[in-house]
Amino acid sequence: MPYCEVDRYQNGDEWDGVRLFYRRFGRGATKVLLVIGLAGTHDSWGPQIKGLTGSLEPAADDEESGDAAAAEGDDGDGIEVCCFDNRGVGRSSVLPHKSYYSTVIMARDALALMDHLGWKKAHVFGHSMGAMISCKLAAVAPHRICSLALLNVTGGGFQCFPKLDGQMLSLAFRFLRARTPEERALVDLETHYTKEYLDEKVGSCTRRTILYQLAGAARSKPLAREYVKGISSTGMQSNCGFEGQVNACWTHNMTTKELDTIRSAGFLVSVIHGRSDIIAQLCHARRLAERLIPVARMVELHGAHLVSHERPEEVNNALMELIKATKSMMKPEEWSSQPENSSETGALISARPVSVTIRTDDGGNAAIAVYNLLAKLQLSFLYVIGVILMGFEHMRNIVKVMKPKQNSCKLLSEPSRRPGIFMSPQYCGDDGFRIASPKTS
Repeated sequence: MPYCEVDRYQNGDEWDGVRLFYRRFGRGATKVLLVIGLAGTHDSWGPQIKGLTGSLEPAADDEESGDAAAAEGDDGDGIEVCCFDNRGVGRSSVLPHKSYYSTVIMARDALALMDHLGWKKAHVFGHSMGAMISCKLAAVAPHRICSLALLNVTGGGFQCFPKLDGQMLSLAFRFLRARTPEERALVDLETHYTKEYLDEKVGSCTRRTILYQLAGAARSKPLAREYVKGISSTGMQSNCGFEGQVNACWTHNMTTKELDTIRSAGFLVSVIHGRSDIIAQLCHARRLAERLIPVARMVELHGAHLVSHERPEEVNNALMELIKATKSMMKPEEWSSQPENSSETGALISARPVSVTIRTDDGGNAAIAVYNLLAKLQLSFLYVIGVILMGFEHMRNIVKVMKPKQNSCKLLSEPSRRPGIFMSPQYCGDDGFRIASPKTS
């Protein structure tokens, strides 16, 4: 299996290596590194791998040394793609403490992988948490970046909290009430995809069948229950890995100096986002794109958090356009000065993101203070709602235990282990809700 040792850490009295699992696809002089988001694995990039290389078949020489493989694939006009599992998920190393996880550390992991592959430069495309990692990589090693694409990105910290509205509260309530992997998976679908997309794909089927279809692998058994069973037994992210990656998102922040470094490095940037994303809000992506002008272009698509799956053709076109513009040595001013337009498929391309201009006078400072206060109040409100719902569930469990003996016998006859599920489909994997199932002996 293709692994790359990117770091070492102290585990008790011993030092262990941090290994990343990766896959390479296609052949060519154009190198593309794909960085996935929270709780996602390399499989999540399926639509983009297919669109960029034309095949989902991994390179046959994955286990060869990086330098030799890279030298062999440098001929031709094709595209070579590498995607990998971040530390803490999939087949990569799971480190025992959240201090081993940050977007800076994981950016260094990606850089070490590029060294292992023998890639001097690459186009770096990241999704969600992977886009945060890509930003740090571009700030740490701008000379290694050909271009940068940020899909469904936020600025980390409070910006990682989802949009607080009726839909989100309803999903959170259903998420806590769900008792089976199937119920939880259905909530996950509605979190990551638009209702229109699900309705369109469902047709005469049920959404449970769509869950299998989105998993997409022909090698999988053609039943959603088999897919869910497989995820429950082998695909769920560990507590350490999940908490570590959440810590990386929460502590992520791009300083003005880092943004200046990206803006002055000379490579082009695309910020691609779904308008209906309730996990990573569109306003944060617009604000980041605005801060990266003149090298950044904002591409808004009709879709939700997994817009790369909802609108694969449009996303792939945007990525290919970025690669072609880089090859033609288009100047950043030309890249960002193209007129705003809307395609037939609903893509809105703009170099000037719609945003509120923040003044620097007293009124502007007051507005900023109010905005920050509201963000904190929103976070507090989320915590309060969560505590109330968890308390409600706890009381229900107490009532069940105190029921008459016949009911207790019924409870004892149920399986002691409730299957958990890694909430994003393994093929779609992303940074949505995640369920931690009870530990078993």
